[in-house]
Amino acid sequence: MESKAGISRCGFVAIIGAPNAGKSTLLNQLVGSKVAIVTHKVQTTRARIRGIAMEGDTQIVFVDTPGIFKPKRRLDRAMVEAAWGGAGDADLIILMVDMESGREEDLTRIVDGLKSQGRKAILVLNKVDACPREKLLKTAAALNETGIFTETFMISALKGDGVADLKKYIAGLMPPGPWHYPEDQAADVPLRSLAAEVTREKLFLRLHDELPYSLTVETESWEQKKDGSIRISQVIFVERDSQKKIALGKGGQTIKTVGQLAREELEEMLGCRVHLFLFVKVRENWSDDRERYREMGLDFPKE
Repeated sequence: MESKAGISRCGFVAIIGAPNAGKSTLLNQLVGSKVAIVTHKVQTTRARIRGIAMEGDTQIVFVDTPGIFKPKRRLDRAMVEAAWGGAGDADLIILMVDMESGREEDLTRIVDGLKSQGRKAILVLNKVDACPREKLLKTAAALNETGIFTETFMISALKGDGVADLKKYIAGLMPPGPWHYPEDQAADVPLRSLAAEVTREKLFLRLHDELPYSLTVETESWEQKKDGSIRISQVIFVERDSQKKIALGKGGQTIKTVGQLAREELEEMLGCRVHLFLFVKVRENWSDDRERYREMGLDFPKE
């Protein structure tokens, strides 16, 4: 798909970093609409999500990847492999650093990984509004000494400060070529998956520290009704009966609230009435189930 005027450009940019660095928040800012779920919890993003941004005649396909950390479980390994896979396929890499949390061990692991692959990256320091200037400059200097960064940007992904300059700079580095997507498309994520992610976000925010990492959400059915509305049926998988009780809440109140919040967001996203039905099922060790990984868009890692 060519641009209407001038030379069209298109490229893929991977956003990598430690968990909770603000990658999904940045992706949503760059794209100009919500395509990735955002919570205050680490490891929210599980699979690679593609957000599509336009800058003049340039189309930039941003790949939001799971946080890179030391994996402990099979699901952790799948997420880290997906992150490195996203970086390996990209024309350009952004390494995002949360200036509030630090996570030096994870950051060192990522820098070493980029070095071993012979890859360069753009350094993006996030949450700079909450960080003393001396610390910012010291961190930037130390990371630039590694020799893998071509440029440094200081931004606030949440407020959008510095994001426009970053986007413009990236656009200038994209290779000439036809666009991969229509100009008005914001994401390359199946609607069924996006709907499941919306519900998972509401569960993460509602359940706090109780069981977010022990659950996953799948869209079981998606039916377009004659009146233009959509009927969506989703299953929330948990690993134990005790977790099912938490997900349902006292008198079913938790699941009811989650369903209402998810339905409202889906209606806004899809521009039509949505009938959302949520079911909670116990599936022991779902995080070792190959089918669940396929649904999440992850490769099933070997032991």
